[in-house]
Amino acid sequence: MKITTTTGGTRQRRRTALGLLLACSALVSAAPFSPAMAQTRSPFPPQNGTLPSVTGTASPASNTALRGSTSAQPATSAANGADDQNTDDPNLATGTTPARNQAANQEPPYEDDLNQPREEPLDRGAEPVETQEQPREPGDPTGIRMGSFLLRPSINQSIDTETRRSNGTKIRRDYLSTAIRGTLTSDWSRHSLTVTGEGTLERNLGSSSQGEQPEANINADLRLDLSNDTVAHITGGYRFSREDDYDPNALGGASTQPGVHEFTGGASVQRDFGKVRGTAALDLSRASYTDAKLSDGTIVSTRDRNRTGIDGRLRLGYELSPALVPYVEVATGHTFYDLRRDNSGYARSSQSYAARTGVEFDLGEKLRGEIGTGYEVVDYEDDRLKSVGAVTFNGSATWSPQRGTNVDLGLRTTVQDSTTPGESGWVEYQATAALTHEMRDNLIARLTGSTMLRDFPSGGPSDETVWIGGAGLTWAINRYLDLTGDVEYEQAGGGGTNDKIVRAGVGLTLKR
Repeated sequence: MKITTTTGGTRQRRRTALGLLLACSALVSAAPFSPAMAQTRSPFPPQNGTLPSVTGTASPASNTALRGSTSAQPATSAANGADDQNTDDPNLATGTTPARNQAANQEPPYEDDLNQPREEPLDRGAEPVETQEQPREPGDPTGIRMGSFLLRPSINQSIDTETRRSNGTKIRRDYLSTAIRGTLTSDWSRHSLTVTGEGTLERNLGSSSQGEQPEANINADLRLDLSNDTVAHITGGYRFSREDDYDPNALGGASTQPGVHEFTGGASVQRDFGKVRGTAALDLSRASYTDAKLSDGTIVSTRDRNRTGIDGRLRLGYELSPALVPYVEVATGHTFYDLRRDNSGYARSSQSYAARTGVEFDLGEKLRGEIGTGYEVVDYEDDRLKSVGAVTFNGSATWSPQRGTNVDLGLRTTVQDSTTPGESGWVEYQATAALTHEMRDNLIARLTGSTMLRDFPSGGPSDETVWIGGAGLTWAINRYLDLTGDVEYEQAGGGGTNDKIVRAGVGLTLKR
């Protein structure tokens, strides 16, 4: 086809176009195809009018220019790389061209995805078929699951002997002792409940029941986590014991001293205000006495000693550090006797006041506790009874000098009411210590000691001192059975009393 120009010349248009197409085809077939070259050697310039790059590799700038191109770029991609493009690729809809690896046979580098879990080992070892068959730690009682609670009970049966020397007389008795103990703890995600209890029943090997000392004790503590900074406790308890023969209020010549039922309850709230820690508590107590039995069989009523007490205290502490919190505390209480006057005609209801200061310390598992001192005074309703006032020491500490060795220390000061006509009461100081040491994995040694000082006001009976020391061993035969052995020495002197008691026994403890 000939085309006539405005100057009268002619041009062979189709023949020229065909020659250009053949020349381009020859160049393409002579050189190997590369996707990068297809991008950099494109004869179509980008929209901004700049010349195309002629480098052998694609640069970030050239990639950016290609992504911005919207006119002739799709046609070029379809002509040069139709075999490598995926028609389902979402990038084709937006006109983008993904980068390609220069070596087609080279695998992409491995990237570790930290969000994915690690592969489990091919052989994880033998696993129990049932949950009950899972191995447990040696020496750890399994307990009994009761819903969301775990009960750890134990029962001890022992045979014991006791020798008592009192004011020149010697009395010996052999007896069986049965002790039941248990701990019930909750397994809640919030709050907690702990119940502990123990009871001991003695039976003499003979017809006489003289000297038997039954005991029972149970306590419950409900902790309520009201908020991150506020914790409340609701407590309750019961205790039964029999008065000792050398107690200042014991009846002389009695074959069976009166038993004491004690009921306790209380509530406390502790809140942290930054470094300031405040505590408010209210405690209730009730003491009820049973009848005493004299050696001639006479029954003596002691219900005039029944009483109810209510006490309140406020404590304010400052956190010098997480391990050291000094505090100050004030307390007051009132004791109400059921009878207006006792059998001797004295009105023994009283009002008490106390102030204390001390420090709480927590050095981790090695040492923690608190110790404080103060002053307490008790005023009696009867004007004939003098007030009793004294310096007080109270505290407790748990110390672990090394693994497997624990030391528990305690101090307590109380004011006790007297039943002697004309006597108001006395101050009782008590210190206790207990040491447990794991000699072996299945052998535990115990040492216990305590001392009690009864300080009577001037003009009253002379002061009394009671010393108690003991030692014992526990051998774990297996996870559920222990062999125990104990020996104890007790001495009381002063106030017209001189008692010495030696006890020893061996028994078996079954635990679950």
